[in-house]
Amino acid sequence: MGDPGPEVVTLDCSMKAPRVLSFRVGLPAVRVRSCHFEPGEAARPAGPHRAAGGRRRPDNRGRVQLPKHRRTRIRPPRDLVRLEDRFFFLLQPPLERLFQVERLDFPFEPFPYQLDGIAFLYARHAAVLADEMGLGKTMQAITAIRLLARRREVQRVLLVCPKPLMTNWQREFALWAPEIPTALVRGGPTRRRWIWNQPSALVKIANYELVLRDDQWLTGGENHFDLVVLDEAQRIKNQRSSTHRVAKAIPRTRAWALTGTPVENSTDDLVGIFDFLLPGYLSSQMNVHQLGAASGDFILRRTKDRVLTDLPPKLNRDARIQLTPQQWDTYRRAEDEGVLCLEAMGEEITIHHVFELVLRLKQICNFDPATGESAKTEQLASDMEEVAASGQKAIVFSQWVKTLERLAERLGRFGVLRYHGRIPTGQRDAVIEQFRSDSSKHVLLMSYGAGSVGLNLQFATYVFLFDRWWNPAVEDQAINRAHRIGAAGPVTVTRMIAEGTIEERIHEVLEEKRELMDAIFSHASTGVSTNLTQEEIFGLFNLGPSKRQAA
Repeated sequence: MGDPGPEVVTLDCSMKAPRVLSFRVGLPAVRVRSCHFEPGEAARPAGPHRAAGGRRRPDNRGRVQLPKHRRTRIRPPRDLVRLEDRFFFLLQPPLERLFQVERLDFPFEPFPYQLDGIAFLYARHAAVLADEMGLGKTMQAITAIRLLARRREVQRVLLVCPKPLMTNWQREFALWAPEIPTALVRGGPTRRRWIWNQPSALVKIANYELVLRDDQWLTGGENHFDLVVLDEAQRIKNQRSSTHRVAKAIPRTRAWALTGTPVENSTDDLVGIFDFLLPGYLSSQMNVHQLGAASGDFILRRTKDRVLTDLPPKLNRDARIQLTPQQWDTYRRAEDEGVLCLEAMGEEITIHHVFELVLRLKQICNFDPATGESAKTEQLASDMEEVAASGQKAIVFSQWVKTLERLAERLGRFGVLRYHGRIPTGQRDAVIEQFRSDSSKHVLLMSYGAGSVGLNLQFATYVFLFDRWWNPAVEDQAINRAHRIGAAGPVTVTRMIAEGTIEERIHEVLEEKRELMDAIFSHASTGVSTNLTQEEIFGLFNLGPSKRQAA
């Protein structure tokens, strides 16, 4: 008989669910303060790529990245009204962070003031970058365009510049923004129209004369540029000129003006430039203080003595020269006879008559027309002996090509090169390169007109102003061809002035004219004018203007 199966007992183990209460235990918020300490210069790693003056040299790829400790803020323009527009700029990260996000690097480390200039342009639809010549306005404009293009804020850019600078701008774009395609607008009408219509080139580079020829196409309603940049914008200062009219009519969203001389002769120059940027914003009826206050947020101007503490000094020297006896006799007779002639004209005298006499006397101060004697040339040749013996290079400026040609005959032993309006445009780059690289070429004879814009001649350590220009701003532009970023040593500037002549009187007036630009940008209120007034012109010979003109 088999064993009985196990006895199975079933028990009820179910239990009632326990009663649970949940509640939040709040803790007081902990107050946190954060601090950022900028590392001192001693604490920053020097690194293998840091060059003299704090700039970094390129790495093995030929590029540099900005130091992470620097923070350049993009500040909103004061004319922004909508709160969201102001917040857009206030909430932007530092400029260095934007470069990092967009993966932008540079062939050379920009100076801090250049980053400020880039931030200034980037934030503005209307702007004047008026830095003194030699501070890198080209690089700042290109980098601002590069950043706008990377952020899809511009897709069509027109850059207008003097004809000799077109290839220079294209080279600078290749250096500072190699990914941006550019196109030089040149050739016949058919070729130009084809270039204008090319969508592949983000930046079109044209000269002022070409813009005048193509004005109907440029100002047509079907064309619109996201940004129009005018280099050497003083070319449009005259509101009655065709150049000003066409530039103002080009359809655009943004407008920038680049010029080292926003005020060349009078405050009307600045009003003319602003008529392109913001039509009607400034008026010629405004005084200096009003112009400075109204334009302040749209203009950024820095001078080398303020931002480049490491730049070699500029040594100014006024060489007061006595004319040779024969030269002096010729000069004295010409002045006496000229003044008598002007006085005899009575009511018929005009400013043009006075200018003719001034130009004749200035030419005699350079060379005696009868004998060819020249006290200035003798002094210049003596100075060039020292320049050549030390292996240095000099630039000599004159307003007359004829004067330069006569100098070339007498300075030939110093390895003379010429750069003026009669030199074909296609040959000018070769002249500059020869002057740079040929150790036997010690002197470059240059006209103010050809040499006042767009040239980098920082390898020259001497500048001679053989005769004086009417406008100190033009002289400063000429001088700054040598005294600029990259200058290897001090630049000696010699202004040659014939004693007891019209040149001394002009020199006094020019020194007074330098005050106007400083007055505008410091918001000072003065009555100084850079124009040679009618009274000043006649006063050069102690003459009074005719009643007809005074009326």
